[in-house]
Amino acid sequence: MSNQPRSTSSPQPHGPRGGPGGPIGLTGPKAKDFKGTIKKLIQYLGSYKWSILFVWLLAIISTVFTIVGPKILGNATNELVNGFMNQIAGTGGIDFQKIGEIILFLAVLYLVSALFSYFQGYVMSGITMKITYTMRNDISAKTHKLPLGYYDKTTHGEVLSRITNDVDTISQTLNQSLTQIITSITSLIGILIMMLSISWQMTLVTLCILPLTLIITIFIVQKSQKHFKSQQEYLGNVNGHVEEMLSSHIIVKAFNGEEDSTKILGEYNDSLYNSAWKANFLSGLMMPIMTFIGNIGYVAICIIGGFFTANGKMTIGGIQAFIQYARQFNQPISQIANISNVFQQTAAAAERVFEFLGEPEETPEAAHALVVNEDKKASNPAAFVPIEGNVTFQNVEFGYNPDKVIIHNFSAAVKRGQKIAIVGPTGAGKTTIVKLLMRFYDINKGSIMIDGHDIKDFKRDELRSLFGMVLQDTWLFNGTIRENIRYGKLTATDEEVKEAAKAAQVDHFVRTLPDGYNMILNEEASNISQGQKQLLTIARAILANPNILILDEATSSVDTRTEILIQKAMDNLMRGRTSFIIAHRLSTIRNADLILCMKDGDIVEQGSHDDLIEKDGFYANLYNSQFDTESA
Repeated sequence: MSNQPRSTSSPQPHGPRGGPGGPIGLTGPKAKDFKGTIKKLIQYLGSYKWSILFVWLLAIISTVFTIVGPKILGNATNELVNGFMNQIAGTGGIDFQKIGEIILFLAVLYLVSALFSYFQGYVMSGITMKITYTMRNDISAKTHKLPLGYYDKTTHGEVLSRITNDVDTISQTLNQSLTQIITSITSLIGILIMMLSISWQMTLVTLCILPLTLIITIFIVQKSQKHFKSQQEYLGNVNGHVEEMLSSHIIVKAFNGEEDSTKILGEYNDSLYNSAWKANFLSGLMMPIMTFIGNIGYVAICIIGGFFTANGKMTIGGIQAFIQYARQFNQPISQIANISNVFQQTAAAAERVFEFLGEPEETPEAAHALVVNEDKKASNPAAFVPIEGNVTFQNVEFGYNPDKVIIHNFSAAVKRGQKIAIVGPTGAGKTTIVKLLMRFYDINKGSIMIDGHDIKDFKRDELRSLFGMVLQDTWLFNGTIRENIRYGKLTATDEEVKEAAKAAQVDHFVRTLPDGYNMILNEEASNISQGQKQLLTIARAILANPNILILDEATSSVDTRTEILIQKAMDNLMRGRTSFIIAHRLSTIRNADLILCMKDGDIVEQGSHDDLIEKDGFYANLYNSQFDTESA
């Protein structure tokens, strides 16, 4: 479409009830199909499998080097103790050289482990960013392939949540938890082996504490999980309400809604506070309880280790190494428990992303689609068709829902260069006809032809390039006035932009602005008037120089004097072009070549203004009632 700009405005707010989202790291809803989603995620990561395996190898090596450290340090302790005892006995002394060699070897070991860990983090960060980049690109491409019917039932905020929150959740898990699960498992197995190599009896004591730790961990997770879910839900409520109030700040002030808004936010904030402190209190109990249980285990280990040492079954260095391993043993268990929870949230996020990527797309393009742009004629001359602008609707039937048809057996023939007005009461189907013409929706029955070619035979982007659209609801993006006008034709020169602005009566007011054509429109384009916004969209349509024009009450937001000037410019623009005008103010379409009167999805009358007035039927009643209202 030739003048549909990028939108940098805020997404649709979730409303007072809030919506999806929330900070990364909070426990969110679980995936409906955890295994299926993880399988899809693994398949999605397939092209990076060797890189991920390399990262895992680095992580394993780094962890193994770290694990053997305490035992080597225990050897240094034994050497020191033995030397000290020999010194007391007068049979020798402490071999500081050997101790130094052990410590130097240990330092080198830890340094190598740190280097492997560094390279693992460096490589994994690159992989994660590539995956995130690809996933966001896939979602972005998908947004343009989905039918508009999808967005009729899905808020912009919901789509945005998948691109931001859900992808960020997946990214964080891949960057941290994916390697952490490998290092945790490696640490758990390695530490267990090292403890067994020192004393199987003391290892058994350590393992006896493990079930108690797991039971308490599971109990706390189950109790806190519902509060974390409530926290995320209420956080969504707070965010949604704040976003809604900020985007409608003027309306809130105009109707003195500040007190009510503050009251509602206070209620949401209270709920968030109650759920958040419970969640964080319960989760905060985890470490103190596990530390307490671990300390009981350390006491038992020290008693048994002291007994073994007194009987000559264990060295002091062995006890020291075992205590270090025992302290480290609970850490990977806690990490695995936390990661399993993170994976649940990641699976839920991935499921939402894959659900979006799996949504049914628009009907595929024709195998041998027609070409209308001159630029593509040379590459495919056989498919090129020149467009004059004749449009035919033949027995068109359509409904946004299959069980509710709103356009019934619609037929009309429009010749090149004609000015066609579509009128009727609200809900008659006026705008729907235009959406069908541009193939935003596919019709249920019948056909729509342009110069004898079914619109389904064109590629959608080729078809929409034939149209220039000016809507009642203006849509501008954050950028200069020149950039907003140039969006109608990205290759236009500054001079062409200025000529289009003059034709749309824009130039005179732009030159009065501080920076002229370089003035930056803010996010909501609220630093110019509504009428000026409308003029800019008209200038954009003029610059696009389309074959067919669609005007949806394009002059409704300007004053009478400006409307007269715009009407002259539009008459010049429409000369020689087929034009469809959706009119609410019937006084603006009296000179239309053909007026289509719609009611309940059907054309009930058609003809010129004079002919329809003479018939004294539906149009005459509609026109006279509006004229009487305006006169009054």
